[in-house]
Order: sequence, then structure tokens, then C-alpha cells
Amino acid sequence: MNIHEYQARQLLRDHGIPVKPDFMATSVDEVEQKLSRLIGPPWIIKAQAHTGGRGKAGGVKLAKSREEALAHSKSILGMTLVTPQTGPRGKLVRRIMVAEDTRIAKEYYLGFLADRATASYIFIGSTEGGVEIEKVAAETPDKIIKVTVDPVAGYRAYHGTEMSRQLGFKGALAKQLGQVMSGMYQLFISKDASLVEINPLVRTPEDTLFALDAKVTFDDNGLARHPEIASLRDIDEEDPNEVLASKHDLSYIKLDGTIGCLVNGAGLAMATMDIVKHYGGSPANFLDVGGSASTEKVTEAFKIILSDPNVRGILVNIFGGIMKCDVIAEGIVAASKTLGVKVPIVARLDGTNVEQGKKILAGSGLKIIPASSLGEAAQLIVKEAN
Repeated sequence: MNIHEYQARQLLRDHGIPVKPDFMATSVDEVEQKLSRLIGPPWIIKAQAHTGGRGKAGGVKLAKSREEALAHSKSILGMTLVTPQTGPRGKLVRRIMVAEDTRIAKEYYLGFLADRATASYIFIGSTEGGVEIEKVAAETPDKIIKVTVDPVAGYRAYHGTEMSRQLGFKGALAKQLGQVMSGMYQLFISKDASLVEINPLVRTPEDTLFALDAKVTFDDNGLARHPEIASLRDIDEEDPNEVLASKHDLSYIKLDGTIGCLVNGAGLAMATMDIVKHYGGSPANFLDVGGSASTEKVTEAFKIILSDPNVRGILVNIFGGIMKCDVIAEGIVAASKTLGVKVPIVARLDGTNVEQGKKILAGSGLKIIPASSLGEAAQLIVKEAN
């Protein structure tokens, strides 16, 4: 789960990381009422939307007076922010953050996440802060610093010492960096985060560190343990179909292709999308109905897939374990009749009650193309969709 920058900044404060004061607002009137809470001008006005690249898209502005702050707030609120991450449709800006400005001597990058390659946690630092760290890693990998943290031993002072040495920090500055890294680690562990990122972490001319921008993402599987984190969710920032799918206990991710994929299990979803691509197709979505799908659930899944106007065909790939193939088949038939499905459907069923499932599809009178293997199913749906 993603959260807004102003929410991430508050979490950093809660864990002892220095962040300049700010507030969130949804209207110009609210900005006018709250502005006196901050020291300034100048102030920074920032669009709050779940995307990077806001500055280049006109979503970040410096205000040198009260009048400028109100004018910038008016121009950013309600704008459609188009960045490489949003695609051409962009994101509507419903909230802004107003923050005290920070004098900057140097910008750094600091992130903390799980490193799957080493089965450890890892701090990533760089002297090249304030820009896309992926670009830095690709073009100047020697400027990426990695400090590994053993998951069992946890964060220790020497991790901060090592990062400080490589970033060139000494004395009080090194001590501050250690406190920042300790706070990031505690936030990551205590809230089941998947990423804690500060970009940039800035050093002022007085050698004080501040987190100027923050990004924190969370493992959805851990949200049940953290209602205070789950309450930060902003469904306005999510794809409407993804929100609808979650209400029906479905996992749906919209993609850019033309073949809808209905499967049970994340691993099977990955394999299905891979083989569709292998045979020249392009998945329109990732939709996992889980291990206990009912007829109603399959119908809702079809509704969600068909709401995407790019979908030209649907591949159903089900391996029945706990879930029974005849239940899925009944769901496919019911959904096809209820929704009047016009696009071709290829169904590959295997596992529990597979023969009953095939009979249901064959006797439905609908044009549902059976397939005996995943490879055959993928080839058929790619051909039909084209």
C-alpha cells in the first residue's frame, strides 16, 4: 500500500527523524487558515499524488510570499498531474502539502528495504540525492552505497558508521545520520513496511540533516496488524477496478494489454501472463480469484475484466485444488449469460472435478473454447484476440 508524502513525513517524525513542519490542505481557504502555523516565507507547495516526478510536471512550487502561496495552491489543486509513472491519463490532484523551506548545502539519497538476493535488509545511500536513484544506479553504479543489515541481529551503530564513512560524514553529522538510519529501521520493522525512502536527505549549511521528501510503502499482508496504517489508505489514488476487486476479495492489477486473465493463485497468474507474452499476446490484467471462488465471485471477476475496453479475449486458467473446476465452470457460464460476453473465451481447467467442469462448459451452448494445456490455451487466446 502506498501513502502520501505528508503521511510519510509524519511517520518519519514519529520515529525521531528530523522533518520541517508542514500541513495538508484540500482547498485554498484551508491553506490561508493554516499558513500562519509555519515559519516563512518561503514555503514549498507540493501536489499530493501517488507518483514521482511531480516537480517536472508542475506539481511542486516555491512560494516567496503569502500571495504566491495562495496562487500556487490554486494552480496545483485540481490539476491533472501527468508523469512517466501516471501514464497519459495522469492523476487529479485533490490534496497539497505546504511545508517550511529548507536551506540546502548538499542532497543525498537514503533508502531501506528488503534485499531478496541476499535474504537480508539493506540500506542504500548515495551522494546523488534529489534525482531518480534508478538512473544513478544505471549510469553511475559506483555512486550507489550498500550497507547490509542482518535480519536477526537488526540495526547496529556500525551500520551508521559504515554509511557515514562512505558518504563522507564525520563527527556530529555522522551521529545524526546514525539516528536517521535507526529511525528508518524502526519504522520499517514496527509497521511492516516494504520500503522507507528519503530523497533527498539534505544537509544544511549549518550541517544539520533534514528529510525533505519521503516515500513509505507497506506490505498489504501486514495491514491487518496495523489499523493505524490501513487508515492512511487513499482509494482516490487507486484504480477504481482495483478498489472494486478488493471489496470482492479479488486481486486485480490493470495492465496495458488486450487479453484478460482469470486465474486462481498468484504463481499461476505469473505463469499465465508469461506464456501469453511468449506466444505474442499482451495481458490486460492480473486477476486472481483465490482458492475459494464462488459463482458470484467469478461473475464479479468477469465484470471487472470486461469493464476494460481494451480487452479482446479472456483466458481462464484454473487449477482446481481446494476449489472445484465445476464451480468455476458454473461461474463462467453464469457470467457469460448475465453479462452477454462478446469477446472470445478460452478455458483451461485442470484438477478437482475437472470432468464435471468440462461438461458444464460443453453443454452451456456458449462459445467457450476448451484447451487441454496452458500452452494450447495461450496460443488459442492470442489467435482469437488478434
